[in-house]
Amino acid sequence: MSQKTLTESTRTGAAQAPPAASSRRWWILAVVAIAQLMVVLDATIVNIALPSAQADLGFSDGNRQWVVTAYALAFASLLLLGGRIADLFGRKPAFLAGVTGFALASALGGAATSFEMLVTARALQGVFGALLAPAALSLLNTTFTDARERAKAFSVYGAIAGAGGAVGLLLGGILTDAFDWRWTLYVNVAIAVVAFAGGWLSLSNHRDATNSKLDVPGTVLVAGGLFALVYGFSNAETHDWGSPRTWGFLIAGGVLLTAFAWWQTRAAHPLLPLRILLDRSRGASYLAVLITGAGMFGVFLFLTYYLQLNLGFSPTRTGVAFLPMVGALMVTAQLGTTVLLPRIGPKAVIPLGFAIATVGMAWLTGIGTGSHYATAVLPQLIVIGVGLGMVMPPAMQLATGGVGPEDAGVASATVNAMQQVGGSIGTALLNTLAASAATGYLSGKDATSKLVRAQATIESYTTAFWWSAVFFVAGAVIAFLLYRPGKPEQAADAAPVVHM
Repeated sequence: MSQKTLTESTRTGAAQAPPAASSRRWWILAVVAIAQLMVVLDATIVNIALPSAQADLGFSDGNRQWVVTAYALAFASLLLLGGRIADLFGRKPAFLAGVTGFALASALGGAATSFEMLVTARALQGVFGALLAPAALSLLNTTFTDARERAKAFSVYGAIAGAGGAVGLLLGGILTDAFDWRWTLYVNVAIAVVAFAGGWLSLSNHRDATNSKLDVPGTVLVAGGLFALVYGFSNAETHDWGSPRTWGFLIAGGVLLTAFAWWQTRAAHPLLPLRILLDRSRGASYLAVLITGAGMFGVFLFLTYYLQLNLGFSPTRTGVAFLPMVGALMVTAQLGTTVLLPRIGPKAVIPLGFAIATVGMAWLTGIGTGSHYATAVLPQLIVIGVGLGMVMPPAMQLATGGVGPEDAGVASATVNAMQQVGGSIGTALLNTLAASAATGYLSGKDATSKLVRAQATIESYTTAFWWSAVFFVAGAVIAFLLYRPGKPEQAADAAPVVHM
């Protein structure tokens, strides 16, 4: 066959490939979106139900944090392993196993009769979430290769990743008020049934890293390092930064992750090939996701406290209060990924998003004891949503774009790991700074006065908001310095159209 004939044949085959996948790729997006929503929801949905669960099962205030931390620890530490398993053994079995395990763990948690049983279930949710999340994101990466369709798919995924925490607060409040706290876990079973059925029917089993082997030393080093890092930041919330349980684990995490990076340069089959991290735009995207995860907790965590404790909102009303932010984020996610990013590039879009989020967060510091939601919270939430919608979806798209298909799972896992570690760092830092601000305000004042105590809480919230604004400023500067100018390009070895 002549070179010309071969070229024409290849071109014809390539032209016919998208229609072969077209009947399924939007179903795949729907399935992935449902699964991702389930994973993201569980970072916040249980938070609102914690007081009810505590009263029912009788555990202490000191133990309460472990219901949240157990999930975060298991999820963060096993993400890279989960992503590599998807590459090695196929994304469909990894996805279906993750969905099934997540549902069973959720059912176990909903039926919990003791604190230990609930924490075990939450840890198991984290384990299976670490398998499910990277498989879901890598499915998008290998399914959507047309630039326009890829942008639409990632705008949906990024909007869910960014807004899922707020949706979790709403759903958690509704379920707790209407039924009881156990339904914040049982609801995952219903979601998982839909995701499993959709995945079984629409996904194909294709392995891109069949010639590779699992990097066991790398897996142990990165899992231990991420566990120590998240555990150390979690301890900073309940102990203090001077506690050996805080700085000891943080140092251990840093040492293990440094050893992991060194090992990846020598391993025959590295768990996280450094070519993934060393790409300039991809590295900038990972940092953008990390910083967004840290700063977003300033909105969700402290604004939830303010709405419930200071403005007297019910759990359901608190969740509804976040919906305008969710709507703004989803609208801007479409605009950012499908219109702005292809035209002006990430060096303009992502720093601009961080700048807008900074303005909204700084504006939110104007809350007071007599403020109203409609004037002191609502406009600010919309501005923050607009900003984050221009950061999260584009950054996630760029963080996984251009990687070879054999690395799609682990690149996707790194995105999730950055968001999880960023959330842990943000929660620990902002809690510490907020507590110090409240203590400083009360110094020399009448701490028994109800008005003084209320003002101290406002001082703690606004301090957290100011620091979240600082995070976003840092994100804008880093993104502007690191991203290459111009429009994003699809690499030649990027993941091909999904095999059906």
